[in-house]
Amino acid sequence: MHDDRQLVEERIDRILRERIRPAVHGETAPLTVEVWHAPGEPVPAAEGIAADYRPLQGNEAWGPAWGTSWFHITGTVPAGWAGRAVEAVIDLGFSQSHSGFSAEGLVHRPDGTAIKGLNPTNTWVRIADKAEGGEQIDLYVEAAANPDVSDNAVTPLGDVRTAGDHPLYRVRRIDLAVYDDEVWQLVRDVEVLAQLMRNLEMGNPRRWNLLRALEDAVDRTLDLKDVSGSAAATRAVLAPALAAPAVASAHRVSAVGHAHIDSAWLWPLRETVRKVGRTIANVTALMDDDPDLVFAMSSAQQWAWMQEHRPDLWERMKEKAAAGQLVPVGGMWVESDTNMPGSEALARQLVHGKRFFLDELGIDTQEIWLPDSFGYTAAFPQLVHLSGSKWFLTQKISWSQFNKFPHHSFWWEGLDGSRVFTHFPPVDTYNSELSGDEMAHLVRNFADKGRANRSLVPFGWGDGGGGPTREMLGRAARLRDLEGSARVEIEAPERFFEKAHEDYPDAPVWVGELYLELHRGTYTSQAKNKQGNRRTEHLLREAELWCATATVRTGAEYPYAELDRIWKTALLHQFHDILPGSSIAWVHRESRETYERITGELDTIITGAQRALAGEGSGTVVFNGAPHARDGVAAGGAIVAGDAPEAVGVTAADGGFVLDNGLVRATVDARGLLTSVVELASGRETIAPGQAGNLLQIHPDLPAHWDAWDIDHTYRNTVTDLVDLVSIEHDVDAATGVAAVRVVRRFGASTATQVTSVAPGAQRVDIETEVDWHESELFLKAAFPLDVRAERSTAETQFGYLHRATDTNTSWEAAKFEICAHRFLHVAEPGFGVAVVNDSTYGHDVSRTVRADGGTTTTVRLSLLRAPRYPDPETDQGVHTLRYALVPGVDVDGATREGFRINLPQRQVTGSAAVAPLVTCDHDGIVVSAVKLADDGSGDVVVRVYESLGARAQGSLALGFDAASVVVTDLLERTLDDQAPVLDDGSVALTLRPFQILTLRFPLA
Repeated sequence: MHDDRQLVEERIDRILRERIRPAVHGETAPLTVEVWHAPGEPVPAAEGIAADYRPLQGNEAWGPAWGTSWFHITGTVPAGWAGRAVEAVIDLGFSQSHSGFSAEGLVHRPDGTAIKGLNPTNTWVRIADKAEGGEQIDLYVEAAANPDVSDNAVTPLGDVRTAGDHPLYRVRRIDLAVYDDEVWQLVRDVEVLAQLMRNLEMGNPRRWNLLRALEDAVDRTLDLKDVSGSAAATRAVLAPALAAPAVASAHRVSAVGHAHIDSAWLWPLRETVRKVGRTIANVTALMDDDPDLVFAMSSAQQWAWMQEHRPDLWERMKEKAAAGQLVPVGGMWVESDTNMPGSEALARQLVHGKRFFLDELGIDTQEIWLPDSFGYTAAFPQLVHLSGSKWFLTQKISWSQFNKFPHHSFWWEGLDGSRVFTHFPPVDTYNSELSGDEMAHLVRNFADKGRANRSLVPFGWGDGGGGPTREMLGRAARLRDLEGSARVEIEAPERFFEKAHEDYPDAPVWVGELYLELHRGTYTSQAKNKQGNRRTEHLLREAELWCATATVRTGAEYPYAELDRIWKTALLHQFHDILPGSSIAWVHRESRETYERITGELDTIITGAQRALAGEGSGTVVFNGAPHARDGVAAGGAIVAGDAPEAVGVTAADGGFVLDNGLVRATVDARGLLTSVVELASGRETIAPGQAGNLLQIHPDLPAHWDAWDIDHTYRNTVTDLVDLVSIEHDVDAATGVAAVRVVRRFGASTATQVTSVAPGAQRVDIETEVDWHESELFLKAAFPLDVRAERSTAETQFGYLHRATDTNTSWEAAKFEICAHRFLHVAEPGFGVAVVNDSTYGHDVSRTVRADGGTTTTVRLSLLRAPRYPDPETDQGVHTLRYALVPGVDVDGATREGFRINLPQRQVTGSAAVAPLVTCDHDGIVVSAVKLADDGSGDVVVRVYESLGARAQGSLALGFDAASVVVTDLLERTLDDQAPVLDDGSVALTLRPFQILTLRFPLA
């Protein structure tokens, strides 16, 4: 037989594209369209529907960027269409072929209730399943002129303030059409078989059988001049090919409807509310047509938005959730970043997410659902267990640059040894269309063949929302049992995990963090976001601590509602495109404004509680919100201030200065750099010979892709040391005794002012760096070359720390050229360690070199600022103040203490009363993470502790209040009956395994 395969395949494609698809909506009739352009921000549906409309003029443009136009569509179904299905077809001028990145619409009834969303992949609105003729059409479309900024190009369109008022869109089509279901079904038959055919091997007879079946259908049966009239006969030709069953060993796919909706990204938060509404309108309407559809929806915040803003859709959501079709997943407030949120914040993501679904829907979610976050902390498995959940799903690790992850179903073991059954969908997308290419890829890609044979596929348009379409459901129906394909079954995530776990109970184990070898720049981009997040987290800790103390001690009212609201605001801004700094300018502008507002609110709450505790008087009461005692103030307590400390000594030396407080001696040379830091008790020098610490370094920063997200390892090929200075001067603060050296440097269009200081009684060197930053595509780091041979670095993470190798022996280690740390990063050799602590920096790198003298230099660098131009062209422009410190001669316990110190400065309030702590722990390694009142308003005191040093710990927690009893709870403060602590004479004995988290609840006596 002659080989005409390519020609036949090309003919099938063309006939499907140019003849069959257009025939789905064959006959058309005009509709009348009027328009009202809303001024400014979106308006409620009732206001939009009641507006003053005028006729839409021909090819009239609509929609300046981020604007809203309302279209009123009226008409009559022709009498000749009686008995036929009728739909309105609405193309608002979509600029994309996929959903979520250009104009979108939501169709309403005259009463303001939503019908369904409109996007490039979903342009139809059902008018009648079987028309009678003469039906009146009366629809209102809220059309959002969201600009397309998805092309990685620098643009002013990312903020309404810079986008301009030029209209972006022109309506392409709004008319009435007959919907031909037989033709629609034929489209699905042809596309499924053609896609399957192309993914079968050339030597597979099934491929050739499908080719000839399709050839017979489109070339011998289909009448190209009467597609509608010949569709049924054409489908009959294809029916045997579609009826051939899958082989017994075919891979099994659990398909789950999904719409990954970024809570903010290339659109602002307010637009996400509308995106969720459009998606939910589509999904619930599709469920009415197909009761087998199951749709998984994460992010309690997005459910709460519908409850608040779209009560009509909220009622439909509750109905479908009760029916098991709309399934809440994830158990988190939002799909957050997991690298940077602090310990309590990550725990509260689970608390607030799971509690919303329990309270509003009566559903206890069992799976953590984070398909798109940029790496996953090793603290997560324990938090999953403590939230009462079982499973974990992500897809993002498939994006890693260098190393392919070896498993798709596995046990993930966290810091403390907790394990959670985890799945990575081998389809390598969370926006599947259920295409033949995707099904073939997942089968080839599945890493656990021979041991397991099941995977999950999230299908539906996502990122910008949209969700599943009827076309995807049509594919799913044909792929349920089809020779040559994986078997596809639509079902809930919980059913998949139950089956996958049962099939593969002895799955392999992955220990530690799930590091994404990509998007490392997100540890640094948008520095003010990072600062706002870190500051808010610590203010929330203090607000809960001091308010609980004030309530227990003075009867002051505990601000339950205010704290709940602020926590949810903070959690929302930890979304994985807000906190990482990868959103448009509008998002980050609002984020900065929000952090400024809520930090002000928290300061007010804290001050009020402390004043209630400090009482009357004119003295100064010093409060310590850290979990460790310092300067004579107990952890969680306060004392009346004493005399000022003795000042630190300063001497001039070779154009620089030497700062000495008896614990540490720091030499700042004439360039303003740290050339020596000696820990005086041991006499040990910290700075490597011939090197200088606190060295600012600039690198070019233009990654191959995704500016705000990525830094490429090649950035290190070029570096400029900033050593020139404008001025250097020293000072001693009479009130605090702190000795400081102030240095000013200019580079490019920017200025850096650095204050290096030593405080009385402090075994550290503090550095405050103020940068007036006006650079583009540059990367600013602060380097500390240390005379330490460290084989690994130790970085604080949530509820503990991580070790990472400092060598590059393997590609896995080399890929971690930029790492995330929270309050400290520690390096050590036996007998001596050094910590670098910070108040808002997350990105770090650690490297080692061997010197000519045979010694080893371990260089720790903090990533201070970046200047990517997409998606925010003005990223980080302006003034930033960054604080960090070098702490010589400390172990991990010392690093932990200093990390808390720099993030929780002591507070001073006028008064006369000392304050005893509510709780006191007698073990250095047991850290009090939270002291608060129970969320249920009972007045019970809740205390969360964790083991911080990676060792077993036995200690006791002494109470500074009368408690009736004590129970161990999960994160949601529900009693765990398998643990029975004993309250004995006002204290509780604690025995913790390494990195264990323990939550205790104390009803008041």
